[in-house]
Amino acid sequence: MAEGTIKIQLVRSPVGRPENQRKVVRGLGLIRLQQVVERLDNACTRGMVNKVPHLVRVVDEKKA
Repeated sequence: MAEGTIKIQLVRSPVGRPENQRKVVRGLGLIRLQQVVERLDNACTRGMVNKVPHLVRVVDEKKA
């Protein structure tokens, strides 16, 4: 099964959030506000996005 890509944007600061949420944001590769990163669209990435939906936004999804 071919995986597509997903673009994720950090829209709220992880400052003042629990440590595990900050680690998820860093694990996605997000450092600065409004930064957009492109990751593989798989179950692991989707699970990380679902852990912090109040901090990130899915900008674009592309199917392979």
